[in-house]
Amino acid sequence: MASSQNRRGAASAASIVTPAVAAPPRVGEQIQRLRSERKMTLDDLSRAAGVSKSMLSEIERDKANPTIAVAWRLTNALGVSLDSLFAPQKAPEAIAVAGPHEIPTLSGHDAKYQLRVWGPIELAGKFEWYELTLQAGGALVSNAHEPGTREHLTVLQGSIEVEAAGTTKRLKAADTARYVADEPHAIRNVGKGEARALLVVIHG
Repeated sequence: MASSQNRRGAASAASIVTPAVAAPPRVGEQIQRLRSERKMTLDDLSRAAGVSKSMLSEIERDKANPTIAVAWRLTNALGVSLDSLFAPQKAPEAIAVAGPHEIPTLSGHDAKYQLRVWGPIELAGKFEWYELTLQAGGALVSNAHEPGTREHLTVLQGSIEVEAAGTTKRLKAADTARYVADEPHAIRNVGKGEARALLVVIHG
């Protein structure tokens, strides 16, 4: 039978709570987020910071930890303070709401189009969606995107013509066109009134 002293010792040991060890900050994830927000490629940041592209790629994937000197060069190139890189990130909101004034809008006045950027900035270069408004005679003419990129255009209002890969198709409201976008392509309003469409870009 265990003595009372042994029982007290066991109880004391059971009551000891080991403090939780804080997880280290995901520095690579932070750097990638900051780079994406600034629409910088790996090459851009590599050149600006004087850090090799291969090392930067390893850091962003959390395969390597940067030295303080390397971290300082990266944050300096990104325009943020070094301590902000190690600051804990706030937990994402369960529901994040963006008002109309927070949605970026790109206007091509001469080309008579407007693009409202509905997709979040962190998905830029991967998966993007826009509301495209074309005035009568307006056109959105694009150069080739990276290999493998495709676009999906759903007409919400009006009559739109899509040109891609040497082929032209005319669409009416509720029609959807899916086409290659890794070569020059164009979207034109061929109607007499305003045309609107949902444009989804999936990068290769």
